[in-house]
Amino acid sequence: MRLGGRLAGAIEVLADIENRRRPVADALKDWGLSRRFAGSGDRAAVGNIVYDALRKKLSHAWLMDDAGPAALAHAVLFRQWRISPEQLSADLDGDKFAPEPLSAATLEAFRSRSLDDAPDHVKGDIPEWVVPLLQENFGDQWLVEAQALAERPSLDLRTNTLRAGRDKVVDALEEAHATTARIARQGVRIAPGEGPSRLPNVTAELSFAKGWFEVQDEGSQIVADLVMAGDGEQILDYCAGGGGKTLALSATMHNKGQVHAFDADRKRLAPIIERLRRAGARNVQVHEREKDLADLVGKCDRVLVDAPCTGTGTWRRRPDTKWRLTQKNLGERIEQQRQVLASAARYVRPGGMLCYVTCSLLPAENQAQARQFVADNAGFELVSALDNWQSLFGASGVQPVSKDGATVTLSPASTDTDGFFFAMMQRKG
Repeated sequence: MRLGGRLAGAIEVLADIENRRRPVADALKDWGLSRRFAGSGDRAAVGNIVYDALRKKLSHAWLMDDAGPAALAHAVLFRQWRISPEQLSADLDGDKFAPEPLSAATLEAFRSRSLDDAPDHVKGDIPEWVVPLLQENFGDQWLVEAQALAERPSLDLRTNTLRAGRDKVVDALEEAHATTARIARQGVRIAPGEGPSRLPNVTAELSFAKGWFEVQDEGSQIVADLVMAGDGEQILDYCAGGGGKTLALSATMHNKGQVHAFDADRKRLAPIIERLRRAGARNVQVHEREKDLADLVGKCDRVLVDAPCTGTGTWRRRPDTKWRLTQKNLGERIEQQRQVLASAARYVRPGGMLCYVTCSLLPAENQAQARQFVADNAGFELVSALDNWQSLFGASGVQPVSKDGATVTLSPASTDTDGFFFAMMQRKG
């Protein structure tokens, strides 16, 4: 496919997302299945236009004075792919698969408007009601943080030290231009690329089949390390999901002690079995039902709660969710977090740690929840996760956000990772 066909395909997908309120991944999958002639490069290019358009939906629409799918897709090429309107017109000339040209009014708006004149939430490409929440968290740096959430993310991998060393993984992925991560101790990074370039399918590599690495954002790796799991300890991953942090904990513990993986949603937990086998993780027990955890009450050295949240820290990877988030959703997640913290706390032994994690950047889900938990539970006290950061990652020269000097917030702007929050509460006694 030439550029015109790719642009038309992206417009079609964006219209499908808008009209049917569909997740972007589903819309792209259906488009690809119905266009068997489209090669992998074509699908990657269409996907890049769609994702780029959704990441900067507000600023694109403001500059074009048009929020329609065609205007958004063209804005991606003008602004992010650095193809001028004149060059694009020349490139599409004679391409029978190209979309209809933009109106003169839309092109004139793009040429005459400046983002400097736009409202702040448009500059940051976030819902307007989220602005005061980011201001609370990041102060006068909130706009920088918001804009970083609208950029393409890298592809991050975690070396599975039960199978290989990091240098071995980097060498195996040399053709993908893999490099060592700046912060995460076992992290490997592949840059996101520009324009139509596609990220490599690393899960098709022999080294992946051998269990040498897992796909995992660097921020997720960091918060798993901040748990400070030790050899021989009893660890409960209470919201294990697909098992990314469970696998990281198992490797950190050198297959010693026990990691108990549980998730109330069995479907989310299902992929963990194959991942454990491939990784060679032998110290993990998977539990389908909470009643199976009865013997762990009051006995775990560390309990990790990767709580359900709004996912605002993952907006780079899931930009469609940015525009579906509502204040009602936030309220529902806050209540779920309170419930899951209360349930998980039962398993912490005296002197043990309750580690609270979200992939959110909203303080109501993060600092406020940690403060409320220790206020409601006199047997727990908030301890410094920032000390753990300095011990593990101080040499990197990177500092996370920590307004209270105890909790840790990672973000695309501060740590060049997805957004994560981490807090530690120790059970007294």
